[in-house]
Amino acid sequence: MFKRVINIKKINKKEIIDVNDTILIEAPVDLLLNNEPLVNIVCLPKDLKELGVGFLYSIGIINTFNEIEDIVVNEVENEINITLNKDTKFDLEVLKLNPVSRVIDTSCGISSPWRSIIKSSLDKRILTDKVKDTFKISTEVISKAVLEMQKNTPLFKETGGCHGAALFDQSGGLIAIKEDIGRHNAIDKLIGYSLINNINMKTTFMTTTGRLTGDSVLKAIRAQIPILASLSAAIESGVRLAFGYGLTLIGFVRGKKMNIYTHPYRILI
Repeated sequence: MFKRVINIKKINKKEIIDVNDTILIEAPVDLLLNNEPLVNIVCLPKDLKELGVGFLYSIGIINTFNEIEDIVVNEVENEINITLNKDTKFDLEVLKLNPVSRVIDTSCGISSPWRSIIKSSLDKRILTDKVKDTFKISTEVISKAVLEMQKNTPLFKETGGCHGAALFDQSGGLIAIKEDIGRHNAIDKLIGYSLINNINMKTTFMTTTGRLTGDSVLKAIRAQIPILASLSAAIESGVRLAFGYGLTLIGFVRGKKMNIYTHPYRILI
């Protein structure tokens, strides 16, 4: 269960009325790796398989979905247990993070140790010259994509308490969309979905409702997505990382207006 209805008092001007209101339920979900506790993620307990796969990819433990042997999601216990193939190697030091670092909440995103792990998994050549030369989209496509994302985030419409992240092809066709209380979780769910369904993220672009922080930008870079656009503002950490790793970063997409922070050559007027 990820939402419930409660009775509230609603004030409209000077009138107080009783109404039913739908609210979202956040829950701590344990992600186990090869039966060993890895991290506790506070999230919307929905699309947990995609969340687990996307998180492991984002931090560099896996590079493809084929490296996973089995996934068991226990929705009663809020637990995701992912077993890797015997041939898949990962740094055991990841499991030695301090307890505070192994809790990811819905507001602050990932902590410094996780950011370091993600950065260590990145290669500055991941956005190849070929992708840079050929992947270009118009401002019209971006604007329509953001509007499409807004139309297809039902939990946000119902509750106002969710973030959304969506993936589009080069022509602006919607590939997938995910929602979560945490903007970073929504992105992980989207990345996990893409890996599970063998989607080539190098030839897509992502939109999000959340602020463009370093956390969100790192995940897009890791997924080799060339363009990340948002309704919201960019933060210095996100701009710095986008510039350094060749990601086109766009914020404040509102109708025909938008701010391009880095690598504008991919955007056509």
